[in-house]
Amino acid sequence: MFGALREKLQAARTRLSGSIQAAEEQAESPVPQGTTAKEVPLPDVPQEPVSPGTKPTFVEKVKVLIRDRELIVSEKDVADALDELEMTLLESDVALPATDAIISHVRKGLVGKHRKIGESVDHLVVSALKAALLDVLGNGFDLTTYIRDHPKPVKILFTGVNGTGKTTTVAKIGSFLKKQGLTVVIGAGDTYRAGAIEQISVHAERIGIKVIQHQEGADPSAVLFDTVQYANSHKIDVVLADTAGRFHNKANLMSQLEKIKRVMKPDLVVYVDEAIAGNDAVTRAFEFDKTIGADAVVLTKADMDSRGGAAISIAHTIGKPLMFLGVGQSYDDIIPFEPAKVVDELLDGGS
Repeated sequence: MFGALREKLQAARTRLSGSIQAAEEQAESPVPQGTTAKEVPLPDVPQEPVSPGTKPTFVEKVKVLIRDRELIVSEKDVADALDELEMTLLESDVALPATDAIISHVRKGLVGKHRKIGESVDHLVVSALKAALLDVLGNGFDLTTYIRDHPKPVKILFTGVNGTGKTTTVAKIGSFLKKQGLTVVIGAGDTYRAGAIEQISVHAERIGIKVIQHQEGADPSAVLFDTVQYANSHKIDVVLADTAGRFHNKANLMSQLEKIKRVMKPDLVVYVDEAIAGNDAVTRAFEFDKTIGADAVVLTKADMDSRGGAAISIAHTIGKPLMFLGVGQSYDDIIPFEPAKVVDELLDGGS
């Protein structure tokens, strides 16, 4: 997952470390070429223990000076490497606001940083990269904890554009929650797409979850109202409401979604899109949030996305946490989004 981005970040890590290391090596040469020891002024430095009656040599003084000296990383030391990192992120479909935030954070984490010569350069660079990525990725969203901490049933409305795997995602999350010991009911709110009710019904049967459905063409608000009523009367923990895919600029469909929200009164609205859509997914999520609202995001097909741009960008750009990543076809192929784990994988666990 995100293989190409991982390779590029590793290259950026190497370039940044190399730039700082080159500055260090230059700083470690106290005697400029063509000068003599007598021409180099030496400050008073702590002396290493010497035998009684002897004085420290010039070389011994230099060793102590280098040992105790700190390197301060300058803007010039990392400017070219940061430019390359910026291009790396943009080429990986990381949205411009997220790219700017990462570069700014890395620059702040490196420039002016005091480090004793000899301390690990790579540790300094990886710490800056990790902090920057974690700042942009946000905290994720622990759905299981949210459900356990809120009154039941917790009602979750799923929205998104056509063909992004929303219905399958509903089934995957239902299976995930069931394995966490929670009871679930699914509302078949996509009553317009041919075969949609049958599709969610097949999924529900396979994972052993009750589905509430009406006939094709029925009012989706009525279906989801009935689903909530069923959950209340049967003391179900979670309602998962599937809806028809739609674009934010289709006024009639968005009005229908607003009606569904009024009737269902969801606790969470979850936007679903494809990771491989890159910046398009980020833009659509922003527009959906602006039009109808969103509390969290699920990205499908993350296993097919080598660039990772949408996953890196979406939380920062729209200000909503990433909840799950879809990573395959089976019901188990959905993983909670854990920013720290993702960053470790991108940087190969570097520290």
